[in-house]
Amino acid sequence: MLKNININRSLLILLSIFNYQLSISYAQDTVGVNDFRIDEVQVVQRRKPVVKSRVSAFDTEKITADQLCTAACCNLSESFENSASVDVAYADAATGAKQIRLLGLSGTYVQMLTENTPGIRGLAQSFGMEYIPGPWMHSIQISKGTSSVINGYEALTGQINAQFLKPQTADKLALNAMINRETHSELNLTGAWDVGEHCSTGLLMHGQGMGLEMDHNKDGFLDMPKNYQANIMNRWHFQKGDYTGHVLVHGIYDRRLGGQTSETRQQFEQEGKTPYGIDLRTRRIDGFIKNGYVFDHSLNRSIGIIVAGSYHSQTNDYGPKTWDVSQTNAYLNAIFQTNFENPELDPEDNHEHKLSAGLSINYDRFNETTNFIYPDPFSPLPYTTTTNEVTPGIFAEYTYMYKEKLTLLAGIRADWSTRYGPFVTPRMNIRYSPFEWWTLRGSVGLGYRSPNVFADNAGLLVSNRKWIKGPYNNSEYLKELQQERAVNAGATMTFYIPLGKKELQLSGEYYYTQFMNGVIVDLDRDPHAVYLYNINEHTGPKPLQSFAHNWQLEASMEILRGWNMTLAFRYTDVRQSSFNTEANAYQLREKPLQNRFKGIITTSYQTPLKKWQFDFTAQFNGPGRMPDGFVIPAGNTQYYVSNGMTYHKWYPQLMAQVTKYFRTWSLYIGAENMTNYTQDNPIIAAEEPASPDFDASMVWAPTHGWKLYLGFRWALERQTD
Repeated sequence: MLKNININRSLLILLSIFNYQLSISYAQDTVGVNDFRIDEVQVVQRRKPVVKSRVSAFDTEKITADQLCTAACCNLSESFENSASVDVAYADAATGAKQIRLLGLSGTYVQMLTENTPGIRGLAQSFGMEYIPGPWMHSIQISKGTSSVINGYEALTGQINAQFLKPQTADKLALNAMINRETHSELNLTGAWDVGEHCSTGLLMHGQGMGLEMDHNKDGFLDMPKNYQANIMNRWHFQKGDYTGHVLVHGIYDRRLGGQTSETRQQFEQEGKTPYGIDLRTRRIDGFIKNGYVFDHSLNRSIGIIVAGSYHSQTNDYGPKTWDVSQTNAYLNAIFQTNFENPELDPEDNHEHKLSAGLSINYDRFNETTNFIYPDPFSPLPYTTTTNEVTPGIFAEYTYMYKEKLTLLAGIRADWSTRYGPFVTPRMNIRYSPFEWWTLRGSVGLGYRSPNVFADNAGLLVSNRKWIKGPYNNSEYLKELQQERAVNAGATMTFYIPLGKKELQLSGEYYYTQFMNGVIVDLDRDPHAVYLYNINEHTGPKPLQSFAHNWQLEASMEILRGWNMTLAFRYTDVRQSSFNTEANAYQLREKPLQNRFKGIITTSYQTPLKKWQFDFTAQFNGPGRMPDGFVIPAGNTQYYVSNGMTYHKWYPQLMAQVTKYFRTWSLYIGAENMTNYTQDNPIIAAEEPASPDFDASMVWAPTHGWKLYLGFRWALERQTD
């Protein structure tokens, strides 16, 4: 018997020499040596870094944790560098604030969620994406077009939902550290532990800092502000029987110091001038409680209650301007879900009917103090205003599925706002797959949002433009803007083409967004002012318009084992009415600072046994129109003039990363903006920040050159049964 066991051991050694990529372990029973068995066999398969749903009625794609590791991905705003659908750009050239675009429109029209609760909205729009570190995220879901009415009425162009690491599945302990050539450094520490049989908890900590002054273009202003951030989150998961519960608490402190360099400030003080400094401080706390109970498994009948809240406070100094503001938000969503048929009683029935219904209530309170806005001719400065909005609503959503061929989803919700009164949000999505290799989708629906003048346009505060509310010259002070309302419709077509043992995925899409009462931010009327007004305010012979067309083609495939590639091209046509002073009339023109197209090539190769990984991304960003009154700097070749209007030229960007994997940790090195392309002199009149011409908001390209970064990841993995 002992001889037989030695023979079996020799066979196992031979199998390992030939590297069958199977993890085989064996054990001998302590009772006797005769009991020999194979305890476990694991077959490992690589996951796709970006997954597009084949069965969902929504046009969705999921960015997995594997994809987040293909770049520095320090936070949510940098998670879309490899995405053709989402654009990320700096909102100005002084604060480091980033803004996203989806379907050609700014992130204010995208519903940004965290764990399907209100996340980045209101005051959090400027820097909120930077408050979600990349190592904290489990995945990101991007849904284009009209989304579910269950999550509210605010998604005009789509929805982005960030999922955090789950305490019941995350690594016991993980560490991520990164530093780039500008001495910007970050440290992330996450941990997850079981607390008893039915409870687990997770702790996520993040710290970052950059104290080095960088002024590569020598204009006297920092290319990026000095930044210090402390970020911590604690979450709990409860699971017992049919009950599931989640509790999350999140706190942030963030400070940004920008404006002129120390040397330039000292020079201004010696000359008796007032230096221009930027000091932005943010304190935020948010959290949620989720409760779910399943009381009929046969019909998937359940009820869920979500309670969320946040308090966000900012003190903002933009040179002589001050904007101190706070936002309090409270949110409740109660959802009932059920199927109409029991599949166990009729297993041959290929039809599925599902209903989701419930009620929600959202509360927002803004307190704002400014020293540069006259709300009326007789008001003193500084001026303080308070805005309250309570919006209760009810909703219902019906889903019909026939096999895997047809999915029809129809939803409607009715809400009532204390600021704007009642409104109704209907939405419909359909998916039809006549063959396994061909899927068609269509969507149409309404979306609404409550505008906030400064939070929506914070990038314009880094300028000396006057803020004027109204389409007419006699409007010299700010009034309340009307609720924005838009309809979005889209269609997509996806082909799954088998090529040998591989599959080529081809997709084409078109989306159209039409504002029925949007807010126009008019930068064309006067280079020293910004006019804000609703479409419906204009009483001229021709109605004002605002709309966006978006076309996109994409192809992705695993060319060889471990080698994936994606090619995509998007063309965007965004137009709005603005005032042309030369014609003395409103004209429908391209929206300023909007790229016409974007092309992207991403490729990733991972060697067998996951020893090395190589990632490369190339972006091609199209030209865009500059506002009227913009003057091309002398000798600058980054612009051209066509039909009397000024455009910036297209520009490329290259990014690459190499990762070396070890048993429990990995080391990565990468570079961003490898073409070293930057916008020349992004700050207008930087030498005289007190002049009316000063403007740091005309940004359309990177303001800093190539960046080299180095980092490592280490994890103590959770043992699974």
